[in-house]
Amino acid sequence: MFIDTHVHLNADQYEEDLQEVIDSALKAKVETMVVVGFDRKTIVRTMELIEKYDFIYGVIGWHPVDAIDCTEEDLKWIEDLTAHPKIVGIGETGLDYYWDKSPKEVQQELFRKQIHLAQKVNLPIIIHNRDATGDVVQILREENAASVGGVMHCYSGSVETARECIEMNFMISLGGPVTFKNARMPKEVATEIPLEYLMIETDAPYLAPHPHRGKRNEPALVPLVAEEIARLKELPIEEVALATTTNAKNFFGIDA
Repeated sequence: MFIDTHVHLNADQYEEDLQEVIDSALKAKVETMVVVGFDRKTIVRTMELIEKYDFIYGVIGWHPVDAIDCTEEDLKWIEDLTAHPKIVGIGETGLDYYWDKSPKEVQQELFRKQIHLAQKVNLPIIIHNRDATGDVVQILREENAASVGGVMHCYSGSVETARECIEMNFMISLGGPVTFKNARMPKEVATEIPLEYLMIETDAPYLAPHPHRGKRNEPALVPLVAEEIARLKELPIEEVALATTTNAKNFFGIDA
C-alpha cells in the first residue's frame, strides 16, 4: 500500500475524469491521498473532497507565487477550516523566486504568517521551495518552525540541506523528479537520507515520473517513485512502500 502525500486532485486538469483518476489510484494500491489546496478555489475543492472520500485528507494554505493576493481574511478563513479533523497540515507555503508575480518581501511575510498559523493550530507545515533554499531555511529557523515540523515537499535540494531540515523536525518528500535520469540531487537524497525520514508524493497533475514525463501526472503513478527509491537504496519495493506509508500515517496522524 502507498500514500500519495501531496496531490492536487482539486486542479482543473481532473475536472472531466476525477472519479476515474481516483479509481485508478486505488487499483494501484494508493490507499490514501493528501490533497493540497493553495488558494481560494482549490481550498474549497479540498474541503469538498475530504468530505466525500474517507481516504482523502487535506492540507490548506496559500502558495507563495500568489502571496500578493492573500488577505488577512483569507488567513482567518484557513484558520477556521483547520478545525476540520481531516485537515492535517498548513501549506503549501514557502518561497518561490522563479516566478515574479509576488515580490520576495511579500512572500516572506506571508510565509512567516503561515508558520505562526501552523503553530497556533498545532499542525505541520508543507513547504514549497523554488530557487530560494537559503531564505526558506533561514525563515524556518528564525520562526522556530521545528516546534510543529513539516514536510519539504517535492524536495530537490542537497543532502546537506536535507539533513538541516531533518534536524528541524521536517520530513523529506520525493516525487517524480527522483525518477528523471539527470536528477542527480534527488537521487543522492534518496540514497543517503535514511528511509525513516522519507515520504513519497506525485504533486499531480505536475511532474509525472519517468516514463510518463511531460504527461498529466496521477496519484496512481506514486509507486514509480517508491520503485526508484527502492532501486537506489537496494531494498525491496515492499520495504519502501511500508516505511513511507508508516511515516506518512504517523506524521499526519492518519489512522486509516
